[in-house]
Amino acid sequence: MAEWPTVRFEEIAAPEKSAFSKPYGSAYTRNDYVLSGIPLVRGVNLGAGPFHDDDFVFISSEKADTLPGANLKPGDLVITHRGTIGQVSMIPRNPRHDRYVLSTSQVKARLDRAKAVPEFYYYWLLSPVGQKEILQHVSTVGVPGLVQPVATVKSFKVPVPSLDEQRTVVAVLGALDDKIAVNERIAATGDALAKARHGQVERDLSGATPLGQLATVVVGGTPSRSKSEYWTQGTVNWINSSKANEFRVVEPSEMITESGLVGSSVKMMPPGATLIGITGATMGKISRLEILAGGSQNVAGVWSSNPALSDWLFYEIQARVADLVKHASGGAQQHINKRVITELECAVPDHPGLTEWHTIASPLLARVAHSLLENLTLAALRDTLLPQLMSGRLRVKDAEKIVEDHV
Repeated sequence: MAEWPTVRFEEIAAPEKSAFSKPYGSAYTRNDYVLSGIPLVRGVNLGAGPFHDDDFVFISSEKADTLPGANLKPGDLVITHRGTIGQVSMIPRNPRHDRYVLSTSQVKARLDRAKAVPEFYYYWLLSPVGQKEILQHVSTVGVPGLVQPVATVKSFKVPVPSLDEQRTVVAVLGALDDKIAVNERIAATGDALAKARHGQVERDLSGATPLGQLATVVVGGTPSRSKSEYWTQGTVNWINSSKANEFRVVEPSEMITESGLVGSSVKMMPPGATLIGITGATMGKISRLEILAGGSQNVAGVWSSNPALSDWLFYEIQARVADLVKHASGGAQQHINKRVITELECAVPDHPGLTEWHTIASPLLARVAHSLLENLTLAALRDTLLPQLMSGRLRVKDAEKIVEDHV
């Protein structure tokens, strides 16, 4: 594998006009957005690789027809050329929509299937060598970006192993990604079932109790950034408010030291705590902590010593988040203070009712956590194998054996 020949990326382009292309200038504006139609692929849909087939804005099919080179279909690669450089994704083989349109911040690469397996080049572009190839063309003048984006992407030097080799590498890495995707679906289903059962029980409840009388409520802090001893070689999980955007929190934002924990207002929160974003862009966002961690001053944590009550309150707070947000204060930077959280009125079933609900919800929540924590291991394995496979340092057969032990 180390002897793979290399070519310019455009040499394996699909034999059609605008195989590598992007919409230029003001091909469309916000005034072209409609409530439903053809989804526009933006940076939010690319993330860190796997295509996020949701959270779209739309343009009309008539408008999309005027941009033939920007239309996307399954197997097309999408490469960000300005803003978050290095983002790469691929339109899924079985997408939710019939077609998509590229945003002006991305370049499309449609490959010749007689020469290239799109998934192979998706993985290659995400590998360290592929990222290096992309980033070496970045101009830092003004907004970071690729100068002459389409021409630059066409010029990338890419490897061209045989189709059989490409397919084999894709099969190895794809097995890990497939298992990750299955785990994500299991987690989403488990959460939905527990949430639905919460709603069924809550409908029959009357009366409510302030949250502060039911559970512990904390707001944390951030150790001083000027003190390196608070952050260097940290061993304590710490999360910032961006984690409130996540479905579940299974890894920290950063690590702080024991000195940082003692020397600041950080409060440790147990697995099972409900996280509430209380400031700015994440205000009102709700997540669940699956690890022991401390939090910043922009996130609140809520939990009970009774696991059944902690789990119930996660869904109860979600159901009543509008009551929190409407009591936010401040000007440009809206904020929910701790008092508002402690005064939030929450309905809770009696002990037999709570126990009955938890008998159903507890294994579901445990499966959600297990699936997502397993995905951390799978993703780490994939990211370890990726550069080794792409550089030829690891034989495919050896990688296949490693993957078989994990999926």
